This record gives sequence, structure tokens and C-alpha cells, in this order.
Amino acid sequence: MAEWWRGSVTYQVYPRSFQDSNGDGIGDLVGITARLPHLAALGVDAVWLSPIFKSPMADMGYDVSDYTDVDPLFGDLAAFDAMVAQAHALGLKVIIDQVISHSSDQHAFFRESRQSRDNPRADWYVWADANPDGSPPTNWLSVFGGSAWEWDARRRQYYLHNFLPSQPDFNFHNPAVQDWALEVLRFWLERGVDGFRLDTVNYYFHDDQLRSNGPMPTRDNRPPVNPYDLQDHVFSKSRPENTGWLERMRALTDEYPDRTMVGEVGDAAWRNVAIMAEYTQPGRLHMAYSFDMLGPEFTAGHFREKIEGFFAGAPDGWPMWAFSNHDVIRHASRWASHGAPDAVAKLASAMLLSFEGSVCLYQGEEAGQVETEVLFEELTDPPGIRFWPDYKGRDGCRTPMVWDASEHGGFSEVKPWLPVKAPQLARNVAAQDGVPGSVLEFYREMLAFRRMTPALQVGRTRFFDLPEPVLGFARGDGLACVFNLSARPVVLTATGALIDGAPCHAAHLDAGRLLLGANGFAFLRPDGGLGLSAG
Repeated sequence: MAEWWRGSVTYQVYPRSFQDSNGDGIGDLVGITARLPHLAALGVDAVWLSPIFKSPMADMGYDVSDYTDVDPLFGDLAAFDAMVAQAHALGLKVIIDQVISHSSDQHAFFRESRQSRDNPRADWYVWADANPDGSPPTNWLSVFGGSAWEWDARRRQYYLHNFLPSQPDFNFHNPAVQDWALEVLRFWLERGVDGFRLDTVNYYFHDDQLRSNGPMPTRDNRPPVNPYDLQDHVFSKSRPENTGWLERMRALTDEYPDRTMVGEVGDAAWRNVAIMAEYTQPGRLHMAYSFDMLGPEFTAGHFREKIEGFFAGAPDGWPMWAFSNHDVIRHASRWASHGAPDAVAKLASAMLLSFEGSVCLYQGEEAGQVETEVLFEELTDPPGIRFWPDYKGRDGCRTPMVWDASEHGGFSEVKPWLPVKAPQLARNVAAQDGVPGSVLEFYREMLAFRRMTPALQVGRTRFFDLPEPVLGFARGDGLACVFNLSARPVVLTATGALIDGAPCHAAHLDAGRLLLGANGFAFLRPDGGLGLSAG
């Protein structure tokens, strides 16, 4: 189907935590394959796998040592091929992570590069001399803390790493690096994948003049937990050369029918929408994955600003929205103060699946899963260990999928790599399957409604001017979506009627008055518009 990705819903699987099939406490490809019917029954269009490539696992697979093989923890290429075949048989597309802005320091290319300044891959990574006083060449900082430069004694130079020192950055100013990366993409396209989620898509290029970053405008006087947030990273990422490289990747992807690329765009909040717009211009990314809804903000104005801002800047572009992923606190916990847990989970589902753009769900959110409280001694995540306790890292959202109420949640027969705790067990899939009113059944209902409603897939958005805490907008012609983002009832004046069979919660329409209870929402066929009444 042409442009199947436009308006699609993708389900992110974190492979280590989805399903263990061999009793080692770590999820794997055979386990994912066994659980694909759950995704098909849920009603999503595609599955995105976080990295499954060979890796020392210093950053849980985002440090790749071999880009064309599967890490034995997850299986092998035959298991990958079987997973893709089963997904396709169930009508699911398969998108895989590509982490090509940097590699592991155990990659053969980096091992060669660090040997000397004149070997065949000496310029495949970003190397620079020290300043006369021995300090790094720039003030650039690592996302994971400390300098973005690491000294290498053999070459007597610094190398760049935007993340861990064991994740050196490739030098994309070198055309040979680009050519190699394209062959990596081709390898997986030939194996039948339907697209790529491009990790850190705005990090490929650095300033070749090695200019230092300036300060980020501060919002208060208290320094952030991570000093990375004090810099305006205009020279260490989001460089203008990046767009030409995106066009090369798009040209390759277009050689294969019905494939897609979605890029993870991470920059300052006030700059993110502009970069998403730039990167989704024709001939570049099909979609840009946004960070703009992954924070604590939960207001109608915030969601409206991000959606309107994107389409104003990129009328021909296309976003992918998400509320949770493997890097942030689960939204059921982030937004817990705005209502009862199940009500907030259903409200979030109804909103996200009504937004113009494509959507990405994170494993477990369909069960209303909440963040796990992880003890320091249970941590595996490097930034969590470094910045504890003010930043507890990402392990809390990466704990295993909870399929049933057994000791390890049906994920494994042995102790998992991260713990399954009582609050997570209480939100298991089996206990909600087929239960009317459960979060799981609501997700299925909402996904079915989106799938059967073209306006929710591709209809343009027109927002209604409603005060907080109400978010309201029209999608296409004849569909109004209205949401109460609070735990207190609100009353609107409304013309039209509730759509028969459409999902709704705490909503009652009578004589032109729409009552939305706590976290209530409704879908209407309007005959005019919506407005706020006094009561």
C-alpha cells in the first residue's frame, strides 16, 4: 500500500524486555515472534525493534560492534528472518533501529582507526588534537555526563563521543563513512525490513571547524542535574550538512517499494519543531519522531502548540507522536496527578490516537503500565548510575513486559535482567484481556476506531478555541474530538451528536450541552462548533 506509514500506528518493542524464550532472563527474537499475535490483535500497523545487533551492551545495544549480525543474546539472523516472516503473515510491518551516528569502541573500524593517524580508517571517526594546555579541543559535553571528548593514548588525540566514551562518533564528513552506512541499510532492506527508525538522526555531523558551543538560555537559577542542558548545542549536532545525508538515505530507501524512514530528533525544545520540519521536507525523512510530548507538560495549550507548530513549519512534512518510550518516565506516571490512573491512561490513548500524524506506542502502555521504582543496586543504565538519585536513569521504563500475574509476569521463568514488581504485576495483560472497561480493551477499541475513520489517519486539523483544561479540534470534515485534561467536570455547548459506537468516557450530550466528567472525552459529528458554557 502506497504511503502505508502515513497515519500509521507503530508499536515499539524493547527486545530485552518483551519476552524471554530460552530462560536466561533476557528477551529475544523467538520470544518477540511468539508475542506478535498480541500486537496484531491490538490493531497496530507496525512493530519497531530497538537494537538487536551485536554489541558489548554498554548502552543496551545502542553501542553496536557489528551492524549486519544479531547479538547472541537475542538470537541469530535466522531467528530475525523468522520474526519478519511471521510479522508479515500477521499483516504487521517491521521497522528496526539504526544506530549509525556512533558505534561501539569494540567495532573493528574503531579498533583500526585508533591504531595510528595514517591507517585506512584513520579518518572514519572524529579525532582532534588537544589544546596547547592538554584540554579537549572544544567545550562540547556528552549527553551522559562529562566531556564529549576522550583521550586516546595510542593516537595521542581526542575522539568525539556524544554519549558514552565507549560510543565513538563516526565522521560523516568522510564520504566513505556515508557509503558504508548506506550498505548497512541496504543489507537490512534486502532482508525484508519495512523501514528504519534512525537513532539520534540530528547527530551525524559535527562542526568541522570545531567551534565551542555557547550557553543555553536558562529558565531559572538552579543548575540542571546534567550540565549538558546548560549548552546550546549548535556546533556539536543539528548541522546543516545533515540534510544532504538524509537525502542520500532517502534515495536508497526509495529504491525499495513501500519502505519508510522515521528519524529521532532530539534538540532543545524550542528548536525541535523547526528541525522536524526541516528534516521532513520532500526527499528527506518520511517522518520525524518527536520528543515534544515526552515531558511533564499536560495542558491543552502544549499539545495544540506542538501540533500547530509542526504543520505550520512543515506543511508537506509528517510527524510521529509518542507519549512514552524507552528513554523517559512512562506517561501514566508522569501525568498521574491529573486523574485516576486508568482514566488518565484512556484519555492519553484517545488523545494520541486522534492527533494528526503517525503514532508510536511503547510496550506496556496498552495495559496502563506505570514506571517501576528501581533501587540503586538494581540499576543498569549508565546515566542513572552517574546522576543518582536526582536522575534515576531509564531502567524504570525498561522493566519487562507483564503478560500475567505469575512471579516474573510471564516474561521469563527465571529472574529477569530488571525486576518485575507488584505495581507492574497489577497491570498485566491477561487480567485485562476481554474485560470490558479495561485499559487494554480500550486501546483495542480506540485503535479500531482510528483504523475505520479516515479522518483520524489523514484528515487535517482545525483547533477550537477552548480554554484550559479542554482540548478540542476537528479532523477533516465532520469529526470533532474533545478532551477534558483534568479531574474536574467541565460543560461545553455543542451542536451535533455523539458518534454511535465511538469510544467515549464520562461524556453526556443533551440539549446542546456536553458534560465531560473527570478526564472525559468524546467524538462528535458537529453541526457548527464547540464552545465553553458557564457551568
